[in-house]
Amino acid sequence: MPPLELTLAILKPHVIKNPHSLASIRKLILSSHFKVVQSKRFTFNDEIAKRFYNEHKDKFFYNRLITFMTSGPSDLYVLARENAIQEWRNLMGPTKAYKAQYDDPETIRGQFGLSDTRNATHGSDSAQSAAKEIGLLFPDFDIIKWHDNEEYYFRSNSLIFCCFDFVHKINYK
Repeated sequence: MPPLELTLAILKPHVIKNPHSLASIRKLILSSHFKVVQSKRFTFNDEIAKRFYNEHKDKFFYNRLITFMTSGPSDLYVLARENAIQEWRNLMGPTKAYKAQYDDPETIRGQFGLSDTRNATHGSDSAQSAAKEIGLLFPDFDIIKWHDNEEYYFRSNSLIFCCFDFVHKINYK
């Protein structure tokens, strides 16, 4: 059996400002069989946003992206399931919200994306970027320890879902 894969998911500030959108996306995450390993509401400061989006620093949209991502809180999740990175990317849909609205209207970005910058979500594009992004935004979370000590419980569904914190917790009974 392949190990569960972890990915970083971000729900961007315009989603957090709309309770209906937030609730709908959270339902999609759970109905798509993701387990929420870590969850927090987080407001990017300039330094963290610039580190996170460093690969885009020479692109025309970089300043607009940094300004948007620091404009209010985002929800950050570490999601787990088999093939989590690709499954989350499929659920998000195309990066360009307008393309998503026409080509994949049932995806998160098709339903809740407003523009290329305000496209509702972010997801890691590889295991390496997932590890890097999770390390930056969840510095106390150890991916190796999670695989060694907790993955079993997430795979066996020995979990309790905490709605208030939007996270699965291990039920050690």
